[in-house]
Amino acid sequence: MTNRIKKTCFGIIMLASSATFAQYTDEINSNRPGESQSAFAVGKRIFQVETGVYGLKEKHEVLDYDLKGLGLDVVLRYGAFMENLEFIADVQYQFDNYYDALGTQNRNDFKQLTFGAKYLIYDPDKYPDIDDKEVISWKKRHAFKWKRLLPAVAIYAGTNIPLGDKTYTFRNDRMSPKVMAITQNYFGRWVWINNFIYDKFGTDYPSAGIVSTLTRGFNERWSGFVEFQGFMSDWYSDGIGRIGAAHLLTSEMQIDASFNMNYKDTPSIMYAAVGFSWRFADHYNEMWMPTEGNREKEYREQQKKESEEKKLKKKERAERRKNRRKAQEEAAPTEEAPADGN
Repeated sequence: MTNRIKKTCFGIIMLASSATFAQYTDEINSNRPGESQSAFAVGKRIFQVETGVYGLKEKHEVLDYDLKGLGLDVVLRYGAFMENLEFIADVQYQFDNYYDALGTQNRNDFKQLTFGAKYLIYDPDKYPDIDDKEVISWKKRHAFKWKRLLPAVAIYAGTNIPLGDKTYTFRNDRMSPKVMAITQNYFGRWVWINNFIYDKFGTDYPSAGIVSTLTRGFNERWSGFVEFQGFMSDWYSDGIGRIGAAHLLTSEMQIDASFNMNYKDTPSIMYAAVGFSWRFADHYNEMWMPTEGNREKEYREQQKKESEEKKLKKKERAERRKNRRKAQEEAAPTEEAPADGN
C-alpha cells in the first residue's frame, strides 16, 4: 500500500489494483461494542461475526409514551478480492412493548437491514520513514512527527433495505443509499475513530451524522471506550453518549458490554448491550509485506518494553522473597548442641 494519496484517477485505479498488503492482525479486530466502523478491513478470505443483545427503555415527555424492549444486532463481515476491501451486512431485529394513552402494543420487526462495502484508500503507517535510518540521534528518530496525525482513511457505501411491516421506520420507506467517510488515528495505546455519515439521501427524510470513538487498550486482554454519536434530519435529531469495555477471550474471540444514553427527553433513551465477536481465519493466506511500518514498529517496541518490565518485576519479587526468608532464618532461635556424654 502506498504512503501518498493519489490525486489522479489513474493513481486511484493503480492504488486499487496494487493494494495487496495484509491488514490481517494477530488478534480479532471487532467494531463492537461501539457504533463506529474502523477504517481497516478484516483481511482477505476472513469471515467475522459480531453479534449482541441489547435492552432498551424509552420515554417521550410530549407524546406521553413509554417503551421497553429487547433487540438483536448481527453484523457479518467478509474480506474479498483484496486485503483492504470488505463486505458488510448489518441486521437489527427488535421486540418491545409500547405504552401510550390508547393502550399497549406488543411489537416486533426489523429495525435495520443494510448491505455495503468498505475500502481502505490510505494508510499512513504502512511503511517506515526513510529519514529514520539516516538520522543518527536516537532522540530525533523517536521524536514526535506531525505526519503521525494523518489518519488512515476509508470509504463505505451501502444500501438500506426496508423489511417487514416498517414498524420502526416510515411507511413509505424504500431502498435508499448510505455513504460514509472513515478516519482512524493511532496515538500509542489510544485509537480515535471518526465516521462521517450521510444516510437515506434521495428520500423524504435524509440524515447526516457523526460517530466519534476513543478507545484505550489497558493490557493484552482489556480495552475500554467512550463514544459520541450525533445525527440530524428534518424528522429527528439527537446525540447519544456511550461507554463500554471489551475483553479478548482468545485471538479469535471477544466479548463486550456497553451502556448508552441520549441527551433529550423527546424521547429519553437508555439501553445496555452485551456482545460477542468471532473471527473465522482458517482460510487466511498470509501476505508478504516488504517492511515494517511505524505502527507495527511502535507496537513491537511497546511489547518489548512491557515484557522487560514484567521480567524486572518478577526478578524483584523473587529477590524480596529471598531476603524475607533469609531474615526469618536469621531471626529464628538456634537450638543448643547436646552436651558430650564423655
